[in-house]
Amino acid sequence: MSNEGNDTASTRAQQANLARSVARLTAVQALYQLAISGGATESTIGQFVAPGTTRRADDDEEPIGEADKVLFAELVRGTQEKLAEIDKMLSACLDDAWPIERMEVLLRAILRCGAHEMYSQPTVPARVVISEYVRVADAFFEGKEPALVNAVLDNLARALRPEELAQVDNPH
Repeated sequence: MSNEGNDTASTRAQQANLARSVARLTAVQALYQLAISGGATESTIGQFVAPGTTRRADDDEEPIGEADKVLFAELVRGTQEKLAEIDKMLSACLDDAWPIERMEVLLRAILRCGAHEMYSQPTVPARVVISEYVRVADAFFEGKEPALVNAVLDNLARALRPEELAQVDNPH
């Protein structure tokens, strides 16, 4: 294969990775909106994937790119459908003094979406899921929240995918 072919494949892979990252960020925004407004899942998904909709991490930033709409819809729909189960999984990874219900709404949306993806997308490596949601937390928080997202999702990954993380921790 020529270098030009490699460059094209590499560019497509980078665009696909960016689209998945944008889908995760956008899914968290949609879940936040649902938690605040109590709206309907399908109409909220429709608002976020409407033609011409440009996503930003916040109002002051440049557009971040086009989301993978299939992944976005699956993350929002799946998280909403399995909310009680997801909260139970997350609660097992949290200190009893700091239950999921006490967390700020946006932080809760990040953890729920990350937990859903960790559980429902076994082909996505656990470390990728953790890293992606830490980046989402970094987009919104400047304090300890990204570290909390990292710790909670790492604990969840160790419970859900112990073999995968054992291989990462002990590559020999």
